[in-house]
Amino acid sequence: MSAALTALAATAAGIQSASAAPSDRPATQTRQISEDGSRADSAIAKARDHADRTKVGAHQKLVVTDALADSTGETHVRMRRTYQGLRVIGGDLVVHQSANGAFEGSSQTLKADLTLSAQPEVTAAKAAAKVKASKDSKPELVVDATTATPRLAWRVTVSGAQKDGTPSRIDNYVDARSGKVIRSEQRIQTVDGDGNTLYSGLVPLRLTQSGSSYQLKDPTRGGTYTVDVNNGTDNILCTLLGLGCPKETLFTSTDTHFGTGSNSNRESAAADAQFGTNVTWDYYQQTFGRNGIFGTGAGSYNRVHYGKNYVNAFWDGKRMTYGDGDGSGYGPLTSLDVTGHEMSHGVTENTAGLTYSGESGGLNEATSDIFGTMVEFFAANSQDPGDYLIGEEFDLAHHTGFRRMDNPASDGDSLSCWSTNAKNVDVHYSSGIGNHFFYLLAEGSGAKTIGGVAHSSTTCNGSTVTGIGRAQAAAIWYRALTVYMTSSTNYAGARTATLNAASDLYGASSAQRNAVAAAWSAVSVG
Repeated sequence: MSAALTALAATAAGIQSASAAPSDRPATQTRQISEDGSRADSAIAKARDHADRTKVGAHQKLVVTDALADSTGETHVRMRRTYQGLRVIGGDLVVHQSANGAFEGSSQTLKADLTLSAQPEVTAAKAAAKVKASKDSKPELVVDATTATPRLAWRVTVSGAQKDGTPSRIDNYVDARSGKVIRSEQRIQTVDGDGNTLYSGLVPLRLTQSGSSYQLKDPTRGGTYTVDVNNGTDNILCTLLGLGCPKETLFTSTDTHFGTGSNSNRESAAADAQFGTNVTWDYYQQTFGRNGIFGTGAGSYNRVHYGKNYVNAFWDGKRMTYGDGDGSGYGPLTSLDVTGHEMSHGVTENTAGLTYSGESGGLNEATSDIFGTMVEFFAANSQDPGDYLIGEEFDLAHHTGFRRMDNPASDGDSLSCWSTNAKNVDVHYSSGIGNHFFYLLAEGSGAKTIGGVAHSSTTCNGSTVTGIGRAQAAAIWYRALTVYMTSSTNYAGARTATLNAASDLYGASSAQRNAVAAAWSAVSVG
């Protein structure tokens, strides 16, 4: 693709293209830098100097939320914006600077400066009543810029429980002019699971000694630990205010051994969850230099034995929670690909922050499936060889899992190919487009056996795609997520983001970049 066509494609996708790293100086490593350092300050100044590109107007302020530096010296500073003191949802941007500090471009979805009035015509109380929020709810006035036409809106959070018992925390956006509900976003991010406990054999665990007992807490990985919630669930007060939450009991032992390999011992699922978080931590650190979910070295924690007959798992912004399954068709949802999936929701939340609805929600779920799968390969565990099935280990009846990345549509619900209806499909099913793209990019089309499982992938345009390997495909997706994607990125924007990432890592004329273009076209994202 020519430079002119690349720029045109980026503009159409809502992501402004940044200059790619010279092909003879690939970005071999990316590290985090200070969010209040000179390069971050420079990025804010550059954003204002290039307002025609960044859409930063006189009534806007910018706050840096993340900053990355490549081995080439280039930097990528992520920031959120406010407008007349109001948060701009979907207004986040990334400013790219060369090694000498020159402005190279920006990544964003906002298409124009904000000029709307910041005075609501609908009261906060009426907005809360519209979505049946509790009387003590505190609606926040924001600018919703996730669609083509930004609107003044009340963000009203309603908490409760989903049909299967998963806690619910929905952000509703109510138009502050008309009082109509613009959109709703589920903040509790889940994986549709069916599964049994993955017993990876005898695995190493780092423990914390406390007196004469040993805690299932890893001091070498941010203090990550695992608790038993004794089949309790989160009520509304717990989800909303952190009050009345189920009792959490840290797993401890009088010796250094946890679990028996049997589901009758409550420690076994806990050992799986702890091992899964350890492997996921190591994968991100050893592969991308990322220091934990938050990138700060701080750990999170696992809750196991959540609910009764609960066939799901979720990330809620600070921890991972796993159900026990129903005991017949599905076992505990603590397999390696699910623990990697849930922790990756945290990585997404703390980088691109992909909105959990529409096409960006599909990309959010695809990101978790992609990296959950990569964690499974990274573990190289003989009892759970890496494959592109999602949740096969706890699927007691069939061992095929809920989703498969080589042929997403085979489950009867997921999308293998993009269409204009993708934005209206449940995010767990629209994720199939991203999953299919990644599989084709990594493995190529056609039939092959991976991890002892037969895989076969066709393309939506009848083309033949040659894969570049999992490691390079994952490196491209991670860079696109952390450097180029923003909260409202859609599939067209993801194409541009991954093309930019491939150019940065391997060169603008590289086989890898050409493969990215071919794989997106193969799933009808062109």
